[in-house]
Amino acid sequence: MWQAVHVQGRLSELNPGAEVVILGMTTKGDQILDRPLAEIGGKGLFIKELEVAMQEGKAHLAVHSMKDVPMVMPEGFVLAAISARENPRDAFVSNKYAGLDELPAGAVVGTSSLRREAILRARYPQLVIKSLRGNLDTRLRKLDAGEYDAIILAAAGLIRLGLKERIKAVLTPEQSLPAPGQGALGIELVDGDAAMAGVVAPLNDAETAHCVKAERAFSRALGGSCQVPLGGYAVIDNGQLWLRGFVATADGQEMVSGEVRGEVGKIAGDDEALGLQLAAELRAKGVDAILEKLAHCK
Repeated sequence: MWQAVHVQGRLSELNPGAEVVILGMTTKGDQILDRPLAEIGGKGLFIKELEVAMQEGKAHLAVHSMKDVPMVMPEGFVLAAISARENPRDAFVSNKYAGLDELPAGAVVGTSSLRREAILRARYPQLVIKSLRGNLDTRLRKLDAGEYDAIILAAAGLIRLGLKERIKAVLTPEQSLPAPGQGALGIELVDGDAAMAGVVAPLNDAETAHCVKAERAFSRALGGSCQVPLGGYAVIDNGQLWLRGFVATADGQEMVSGEVRGEVGKIAGDDEALGLQLAAELRAKGVDAILEKLAHCK
């Protein structure tokens, strides 16, 4: 809802006199909280109801957290704008400890992400990793009730909701490589709605869009979904697009990672080409063996 209100405010500023109305909806991804997201259908569960509303003409656009948008957009819909990124990193939240390295053996850490789980199991095998679902308030309440010693959340969500003080440490990309699109908002439209595409075009942030397109292309090439522990993170560094990525088994025992640098996209497809280049590099390192194991686990 914060994301929707934020975009509502931006569109109202850009279009004085226009009425921008929020159609609040609860999706299946919000409703089913007793099972890991990977088991109930993945990222698409957060956007299906919103797409139906757009198809039926009840809504003109939908606002999404980019890390929750499926890597392959459903036919008939497009991502028309990607807004400037909030802090894209993961956040360590705890009432007892200052960081991951302070957690004692047997400490319980909560996360809803297979990506984070794989990283934690690889680097901190002495910790107990437990699933953590629900909105931000629910997750923090479970931490405060003592169900977890620490939880890992997206820093962007905490910052946007005015809860930055709950962050004990922001994890570096070296500690926990973010998910593709993490920290960015995406505006989804019905494909072909030229008028609305023009309305939302000013919301697009070119630098963020270059990075997120490369991240999503990398993920898409490797079948990235909630069932694949995968990280992909790009920044513009000294005029170049620097993309890092990894794929791991859920237990963290196997991990293949790599990085590439290239020109920032000047024409359509350039950023995606960099993502495909990194995917090819990981395939050359044997990532297909991990993907095959993950496919058997589904």
